[in-house]
Amino acid sequence: MEIFAASYLVPMGSPPREGGAIAVENGRIVAVGSLAELRSAHGGKVAEFDGCVIMPGLVNSHAHLELTHFPSWKLRKGIDYSPRTYVDWVIQVIKIRRGLTRDELELSVREGIRIALESGTTAVGEILTDRILVPCYQGSRLGGRIFFEAIGQDEGKCSALLKDLRSSLDGFPPGRFKAGLSPHAPHTLSARFMGEVTELAGSYSLPAMIHLAESREESAFLHDSSGKIADLLYPFAGWESHLPPPRRTTPTAYLDSLGALQQGTAVVHCVHVTPADVDTLKRRGVTAVLCPRSNHRLVVGKAPAALLKKAGVPLALGTDSLASNDSLSLWDEMRFLHREFPSLFTPTEILEMVTTGGARALRMENELGSLAPGKRADFLVVRPGEVNSPEDLAEALLEAGELREVYIGGEQLH
Repeated sequence: MEIFAASYLVPMGSPPREGGAIAVENGRIVAVGSLAELRSAHGGKVAEFDGCVIMPGLVNSHAHLELTHFPSWKLRKGIDYSPRTYVDWVIQVIKIRRGLTRDELELSVREGIRIALESGTTAVGEILTDRILVPCYQGSRLGGRIFFEAIGQDEGKCSALLKDLRSSLDGFPPGRFKAGLSPHAPHTLSARFMGEVTELAGSYSLPAMIHLAESREESAFLHDSSGKIADLLYPFAGWESHLPPPRRTTPTAYLDSLGALQQGTAVVHCVHVTPADVDTLKRRGVTAVLCPRSNHRLVVGKAPAALLKKAGVPLALGTDSLASNDSLSLWDEMRFLHREFPSLFTPTEILEMVTTGGARALRMENELGSLAPGKRADFLVVRPGEVNSPEDLAEALLEAGELREVYIGGEQLH
């Protein structure tokens, strides 16, 4: 048994408390209270952090750690140009991704894991394209959920991929990571394949994560099968024969018609959703994962955050990848969100997006996201800015928090 105490405890599942502490045994939190209470009830070694806050480890709800080395790959492979549109960027990513070796991908994943942990992220919702990389994650101290990505239009190839996905799920190793599925986006899977992947997730009782309404090009394509997705991306991918007839719908309504929006599904970006779409998301019980810096970098617009919040759609936050972002730090992401929507979200609400909200997005709220008995002892020690009362803590952490220590399962990360 070990007790960790600080000047303030921010459990996130309950109000902040001055002089709070947690008791940890076998990698789990066994009690939360004051230092005096825990000493009396449990005893054990005590680690005290004066002038600091103990808070839950951060949950990055949407990442592609496979692409951590993307900036250097662009240079080394001579594909370093500035895409003009979202589709141009997607094509650039595909070009680079096609020429990578397993060693390059493994090094990229390991670097992404290191960066995430060192910035206080203890769990991620990771989109994984190449399933041979699973051991890189399982051998790390990071946790969360690995969503196996599914993309395809050709019936034969999709059938083979579905078989491979089932095999990967059957052989998924135990550990800090759990499995999930990611049918990539409305325009990158055939209607049949989207339905099959959704059914597969349901048969294993697994959550799905889907990129949704990220760009205007996607909205145009789902409406009338036109624009750069039809003219450039489909020919580049060899999908010319799979161009669908005009659907006259939105990406959200299309997914809903296929039964792909289910309780516990996470949809990422949601930049171009309509009020009717937001009503659908709320009704279906999905979580929206916002990636504001990625959206800004790719010039695709801003998510209608006020509309999503007003409707009561649960929100989480993700960094996406270094192919579309400057860092993997959720601190950077939170501060950017606060600047983009200065009066919409309180500091506490923003912190919730990367703790309790992130855990909900991964359907791991029983394990992560708050400091409570029974949960993993993944926590941070942060020196905040000036604090006059517990009510100031969230703002002091968000605006001037300095990460001092990261603990995984009660053990300090070195």
